[in-house]
Amino acid sequence: MGELLIYNGRLLTQERQIDGGAVLLREGRIARVYEEKPEDLPPDTEYLDAEGRYIAPGFVDIHVHGGGGTEFMCDTAEEAETVCMTHLRHGTTSIVPTTSSAARQAFLRSMDSVNQAARQMAHGPEILGIHMEGPYFADNQRGAQDPRHVRNPDPAEYLPILEQYPNIIRWSLAPELPGALEMAADLWKRGVQLSIGHSDALYEEAVRAYENGFTSITHFYSCTSTVRRINAYRHAGIVEAGYQLDDLYVEVIADGRHLPASLLKLIYKIKGADRICLVTDAVSPAGLAEVPNKLYSRTCGTDVIVEDAVAKLPDRSAFAGSVATADRLVRTMHQLADVPMREAVKMMSATPAKCIGVFDRKGSIAEGKDGDIVLFDDQVSVSAVIVRGERVV
Repeated sequence: MGELLIYNGRLLTQERQIDGGAVLLREGRIARVYEEKPEDLPPDTEYLDAEGRYIAPGFVDIHVHGGGGTEFMCDTAEEAETVCMTHLRHGTTSIVPTTSSAARQAFLRSMDSVNQAARQMAHGPEILGIHMEGPYFADNQRGAQDPRHVRNPDPAEYLPILEQYPNIIRWSLAPELPGALEMAADLWKRGVQLSIGHSDALYEEAVRAYENGFTSITHFYSCTSTVRRINAYRHAGIVEAGYQLDDLYVEVIADGRHLPASLLKLIYKIKGADRICLVTDAVSPAGLAEVPNKLYSRTCGTDVIVEDAVAKLPDRSAFAGSVATADRLVRTMHQLADVPMREAVKMMSATPAKCIGVFDRKGSIAEGKDGDIVLFDDQVSVSAVIVRGERVV
């Protein structure tokens, strides 16, 4: 693998935007960042003219279920690869396949398929590990999770899973459930990132979860408790804890449907780009050239209907995941929430990389990091994707 110079673009680093900047990739890594196109490179260097487009770090999606007509809750590595390659075309160079609440054997088959895909997939996004979303959730906050499989944590179930699949890097669960904090201790010892998800916890329970190692909130405002009355008195919930605890990361599904502009702006104002992880939470129709409005049967057991560019439960009582890709999230934050482009990109790259502990090699354009780059225009229309120094789109 030789050298590749990407030049003549608006290069987005962690600190600033370099108009006319360039980045040199060598042996799969970022070798150097330039203020302008250098003239003294080896004669066999390849060149990619960005033509004034943004040169940004590859997107890091830490919560994604599906795309391209299938999902990670599947039986074959080929289906898992389809999801990965679909999101790759939209700028996702690092991906964390996400499970759903299901029968034990179903998510074990899913993880086996993902792991096989990680071994055999060529020229795709890097699979960083597995995100277990469930099955340990509050029933009244289950959202689109299959109610037949929502249950309390059981060490007889999760400990063998952790032993069998050491590449589980995230786990979303409801911390108020019996046994949840004990489970959190087992996860924390193994370096698994803990996220409050599908939870009806009171503020005090959310703070206790934070004190016991939870570092993020899964899809903020979606299936997360907020202010309510108990015996006439108001009690705060997870949303308020998310705002109060500065260090907590919050996932945001910025598809322009899950949250209106007013809430996107509020979250950005209070949490800032350094604590917001944009996530697609995408289901199977995401990334299709056309997403027809129809009923989709999900492999995890819960059907969804797609209309208005979002997935819903068939009775339309709640959303059931997005049909978005990473580029749409960046575009929404920039155009709908008035977030500067560099900050919007940070929420889709550096911040999620920090959340799951891979920022030492992912999430920003800096010397020594993996050569994962995406080029896009002012409308966040992706024109090129480079993974580990090789152009794949």
